[in-house]
Amino acid sequence: MGYIEDLREIIGNRPIILVGAVVGVIDAHGKILLQKRPEGIWGLAGGIVELGESVEEAARREVFEETGVEIGQLQLVNVFSGKQYFRKLANGDEFYPVTIAYISKDIKSSTIRIDGEESIDAGFFDIRKLPENTSPLVRVMVEQYSNLLK
Repeated sequence: MGYIEDLREIIGNRPIILVGAVVGVIDAHGKILLQKRPEGIWGLAGGIVELGESVEEAARREVFEETGVEIGQLQLVNVFSGKQYFRKLANGDEFYPVTIAYISKDIKSSTIRIDGEESIDAGFFDIRKLPENTSPLVRVMVEQYSNLLK
């Protein structure tokens, strides 16, 4: 069992704060890497920080686990937190995410390999032509990434 599962064993579904990272990986053509989750929504690769792991390590690990893409240097874009991001999952678990958003143009390996569990598809997209079913929060993040790329 992992840290979150252990914590949930103790506190049940009550709200917790979860720290995570997402990365806008930008290729040489200015396209952004998106992954499609099982529920059909396109988003950025990312996930929760594990115990003993830095946020940057978590960002790189999650991008690799979910897409197979290996990245190096990260540039901080923004931190998203607050009550407007509160989530309640279908299983009743409640949490307030603190999401640290990065951008990376430092692609070490761009071979896409999806895991079939957290990601059912992945690819690089023109930031001006995102898939229709892209997460609204990701659209906000991409707009901020776009401002950094100018």
